Amino acid sequence: MSTPRTTAVSSLSRRGLLAAGGALGLGAFLTACGGGTSSGGDSGSDSGSWSFKDDRGETAKADRTPKKIVAFTGTAAALHDFGIECAAVFGPTKLKDGKPDPQAGDIDVDKVTVLGNAWGEFNVEKYAALGPELLVTSMFQGKELWYVPDDSKKKILGLAPSVGISVAKTSLTDAIGRHAELAGSLGADLKAKKVTDAKERFEKASETLRKAARDNKGLKVMAASAAADMLYVSDPSVYADLTYFKQLGVEFVMPDKVTGGFFESLSWENAGKYAADLILLDDRTVALQPKDLGSKPTWAGLPAVKAGQITPWLSEPRFSYAGCAPLVERLAEAVAKAKKAN
Repeated sequence: MSTPRTTAVSSLSRRGLLAAGGALGLGAFLTACGGGTSSGGDSGSDSGSWSFKDDRGETAKADRTPKKIVAFTGTAAALHDFGIECAAVFGPTKLKDGKPDPQAGDIDVDKVTVLGNAWGEFNVEKYAALGPELLVTSMFQGKELWYVPDDSKKKILGLAPSVGISVAKTSLTDAIGRHAELAGSLGADLKAKKVTDAKERFEKASETLRKAARDNKGLKVMAASAAADMLYVSDPSVYADLTYFKQLGVEFVMPDKVTGGFFESLSWENAGKYAADLILLDDRTVALQPKDLGSKPTWAGLPAVKAGQITPWLSEPRFSYAGCAPLVERLAEAVAKAKKAN
């Protein structure tokens, strides 16, 4: 994925803006691991049939439970947390120094086959040679399959059944639940101690955040992503994690001129438009970090920045209890410590 560019993106779709490196990310409790909607899957034994109804309303089917699974990196990381390993991944997997991209979670990036490490990269020939049995990815906008290139989508989808899981305009617990459902249909033991311990940690962190938000009522939080020429202020009602944090009582800045459905784009001259006491700043590798923003006077002048109240935001979390628990804990700590800066 490249850095932000100034060329117009057709219809300001989230997919286009994300490809350009704009602000991304996402944010009803589930009663049990794997709970969620009723549109789950029916898995048989290896010799039986398998099916799973995805969030496009389409049902993926196979003569037996798929084993050779290929997934978007973040999706593969979530499935790993539930006990399902993928044979190959596509999407941000390795950093320039060879270390795992944050979206790779606990995947061993040196052992998994990488079909593409950036936006637009997907080695179709290598994918076909794997003999894939299932392709899985996220959906941020409509039925668009995340990181599946438009120009080769038809060929890719013709090689194996596919599953798309919605991770926008839903709550974090629902998105996690859908990943758990899929993992369960693929043979994961959702009652395994590793899974139940992670769920318990997630729920404990959620209650800690709920208390912090209640104790610090009135604290205004702004979720944003920084680029060379823009500050993108996110609409919390669209992102799965922010939606969940809001349900727990966190008070977010609500941008009033959202374009493309996901965020408001502010020039750096107007970066102070919204009063925020705490900034959740997108910490993906494509976004600028506080150390990169020293030359932006308006950034330095923001009350939250002056107060040192900036906390990282993994705006594309991996949708598992293990992946999200530390993020909830980190926000709970930041909200508990923050003071009103305006």
